[in-house]
Amino acid sequence: MTVLFAIVFIDLIGFGLVIPLLPFYAELHGASPELVTLAMASYSAAQLVAAPVLGRLSDRWGRRPILIVSLAGSTLSYLWLGFAYGLWVIFASRLLAGACAGNIAAAQAYIGDVTRPEERARGMGMIGAAFGLGFILGPALGGLLAGSEPTPQALALPAFVAAGLSFLALLGVLFVLPESLPPERRGARSRKRSEMVLDALRRPEMRRLVLLYFIVIVAFAGMETTFAMWAERQFGWGPAQVGGVLAYVGVLSAAVQGGLIGRLARRFGEERLLVAGLAAICVGLIVTPLAYSLPALLGGTAFMALGMGLTQPSISSLLSRAAGRERQGETMGVAQSAGSFARIVGPALAGVLFGAFGRQAPFWSGALILAVAVLLAWRLERRDAPAAAQP
Repeated sequence: MTVLFAIVFIDLIGFGLVIPLLPFYAELHGASPELVTLAMASYSAAQLVAAPVLGRLSDRWGRRPILIVSLAGSTLSYLWLGFAYGLWVIFASRLLAGACAGNIAAAQAYIGDVTRPEERARGMGMIGAAFGLGFILGPALGGLLAGSEPTPQALALPAFVAAGLSFLALLGVLFVLPESLPPERRGARSRKRSEMVLDALRRPEMRRLVLLYFIVIVAFAGMETTFAMWAERQFGWGPAQVGGVLAYVGVLSAAVQGGLIGRLARRFGEERLLVAGLAAICVGLIVTPLAYSLPALLGGTAFMALGMGLTQPSISSLLSRAAGRERQGETMGVAQSAGSFARIVGPALAGVLFGAFGRQAPFWSGALILAVAVLLAWRLERRDAPAAAQP
């Protein structure tokens, strides 16, 4: 797991490098707020299509081949972004990057292969920590490279560095990472994506978890994709300052997912952690747009970071437990599809709200739908509590 953690971490640094610069890059090429969020959502549109396919293929062929092909594609996508000379190139390069990002389903399935059920929350937390740590160094480094004045040359540099990091992760898979799926467990019957999704949604527990995952990603992605534009208008910030705040969010999220989630899950259970995490994100989405000073902003975003640190590994662990061992990759692919669809809906809705009602609207609309998610998760926790109490 340590090797996989390092590979995902390196790859996510590359992903994080692009986050603070992409809105400025798109606006530099004449994009409106609605088009900025659609450019960021295009990544998730491609991931929506690719994630279940890559998850299913990883069940048939093994995890390593999928990781190798997808990391090679990620390297090419960042190079293409660095050479972007028009808005359509930005969209096309993000579509390629999103298709390759479906490999997270294979990485999560790898964790399912090598951990026992009682260790799975910790294993999923390690993947979440890789995300969090990637968002510590990635946005900070991306903002530092791009600087406070978003010129075309400054904004292209982080994309080239991201390409180099994805290539480094590719070398790690090629030469260091062993295969986790034994030959005797490969070759599961290939199923259509619609069949996979319908099969998952027929099961009540899986349906509730996928719905909760969808809701939280809609809310968080809407905030995330408009944050740079919000900070530019609220504080007059550029990529460097936006990257610094995103790095701070990554520190807090990684601290929870990497150091605390395993112990918290053993003591309280994933269901209770899910309720607490969703409530914390909701509070953060209410408080953050009211911030007109840096300390207030850091306080509001802390709630969101800690909430995501609790929510993501809890949902992943519950989904993994609900899936059979032969369908780990497939189940994670379905979940990633729901998340990818949410990352289309959330940014698209947030861009419209931002343009029509102002920069605060994506935060407060996200808080409203998160309140619904808290109620759904609370009912899930209450319903499962008696069973969990039995020996």
